[in-house]
Amino acid sequence: MTEGGDDEETESGRPSLADQRGVETVYQPAEDSHLLARTAVERVTPGDRALDVGTGSGYVAATLAEAGADAVGVDLSPLACREAADNGVPVVRGDLVVPFQDGAFDLVAFNPPYLPTPAGAEWDDWMEHALSGGEDGRRLVDPFLGSVGRVLAPGGEVLLLVSSLTDPHAVCVYAREEGFASEVLTSEKHPYEALVVLRFTES
Repeated sequence: MTEGGDDEETESGRPSLADQRGVETVYQPAEDSHLLARTAVERVTPGDRALDVGTGSGYVAATLAEAGADAVGVDLSPLACREAADNGVPVVRGDLVVPFQDGAFDLVAFNPPYLPTPAGAEWDDWMEHALSGGEDGRRLVDPFLGSVGRVLAPGGEVLLLVSSLTDPHAVCVYAREEGFASEVLTSEKHPYEALVVLRFTES
């Protein structure tokens, strides 16, 4: 990233994080959001209690609600919470699943910040928090997997969207250490990466 904001590509060939920020302050629905929402809708039945972690604009939660789920969003960003609420999504400001009771949800969906980003290339703002996955892309993925089991109802499941840049295999290995069985539900190729939706259930 250059101070003048000139276009720059990462070693992977993907445009640098700063060049993807634009002027938005809340992450807007993109290919990853649509893939997770489509996949999640196939997994819920009317009346299921669903949580959209890192809800951003509330798109995934709203899509689940349209499918009949009792859906709520959670986000640490006050800007995201405001926008999700403006979009009609019940939303709680909080860190991952911390605000919620044990066994509260049949389905938990998460489109985390997954772009691997060197520490020296980060901006300290809410949009950055929505994009940057830290050095290995798993800055929030690992803490999420370490805590989400608490809020799952019996038979509940977790849907997590990750990028090939995030090493889905390593994510599954970590999840197994946290007591989850995993499977790939779907994947979608894009110019710089493949997007993958992983499903986790308590083993």
